[in-house]
Amino acid sequence: MTLTKDNVNVEAQAIEAKKASKSLMILSDKEKNDALHHIADVLERDFEAILAANEKDLRNGREQGFTEAFMDRLSLSQERIRDFAQGLRDVAELEDPTGKKLSDWTLENGLQVEKVTVPLGVIGMIYEARPNVTVDATGLALKSGNAIVLKGGSSAINSNQAIVEVIHKALAETKIPQESVQFIASTDRAATNQLFTMKEHVDVLIPRGGGKLIQAVVENATVPVLETGVGNCHIYIDKDADVEKAISILVNAKTDRPAVCNAAETLIVHKDWLAQHSDELISALKKENIHVHGDEHVLTIIPDAVPAGEDDWKNEYLSTDIAVKAVDDLVDAIAHIETYGTKHSEAIVTENQEAADKFLAIVDAAAIYHNASTRFTDGGALGFGAEIGISTQKLHARGPMGLPALTTVKFLMKGTGQIR
Repeated sequence: MTLTKDNVNVEAQAIEAKKASKSLMILSDKEKNDALHHIADVLERDFEAILAANEKDLRNGREQGFTEAFMDRLSLSQERIRDFAQGLRDVAELEDPTGKKLSDWTLENGLQVEKVTVPLGVIGMIYEARPNVTVDATGLALKSGNAIVLKGGSSAINSNQAIVEVIHKALAETKIPQESVQFIASTDRAATNQLFTMKEHVDVLIPRGGGKLIQAVVENATVPVLETGVGNCHIYIDKDADVEKAISILVNAKTDRPAVCNAAETLIVHKDWLAQHSDELISALKKENIHVHGDEHVLTIIPDAVPAGEDDWKNEYLSTDIAVKAVDDLVDAIAHIETYGTKHSEAIVTENQEAADKFLAIVDAAAIYHNASTRFTDGGALGFGAEIGISTQKLHARGPMGLPALTTVKFLMKGTGQIR
């Protein structure tokens, strides 16, 4: 038996989750939905205990000098907890992704073949200062018939532990076993490393957080990884962009919630559009307190900008800072995205349909927009109820991962004694 320095037995928790996953697989959709509704009710009822725990994390964050963006992700309120609860209810209303017959056929020998969807089994969720992930991931896992092992960051350990205690309290009054939701209450890095390698108990790992966390999981895990990605998202304003539309989309993508992965981090702007509409753009940037890091051309037009270096084109600011690159044409814009993009979300603003079609066809990303904000790359916004993460890889799942991404397939063969 391997214990962490704070006496947490990660393997035992994973084994319990594996056992519970077998019970989950045979529950009806109604039983799962009833459980999600009950968890939502208890979260709303016991919000004070969660907020008290969250205050401990916030106090620790202030003492450690966490950034404003980090504190925003960490912070909870009664309204946010209500949103968590509503997210669970929304997930409950979605169609059960398991037990679907995708196809069926009969071989010449009479053997009947069915291809059906089934749960993955046990999901390992590794994430940072986002207590909402504790609820969202749990809801999606349970609805899709999966058990889940949660490993949140140390900065949110009190909040996450309080949330899981509420979830366990609620599950005790449902058909879903409490053991289906495991929380590794350890700040020891060894606990995370152990979770990386328990492929006999955990079927898939999903990392959600900054680039360093995601890279660490991808490089060190022996458990299969559903890779989520950082969001160095671009807005390209084409020469034929409507000025009001362009500025509205840019401001929303940058300032609605700067600390999230679908916020815009780089503005690419056609030089002709910039020459014609610089006054409107500068006015909007100043009004919204957006701080510009610009290339040489931009510096001649926006005097308050600071020079942008190589790191700025790669940076996920998660703040009201933005990198601004001026280009000669659409080809240059696409080349910049190809060099520095993270395959998350990219947008073009233009009234030129040919340019839009080319951008949509060529740019390689999980989500691509024409005349809309990148902020819609979100499971809730796209009607998934919630998301467990946004995948920037190409195998199994891509983009916001809702319920279908948490299933795999099984082939069922029904015979009458056939042999080969």
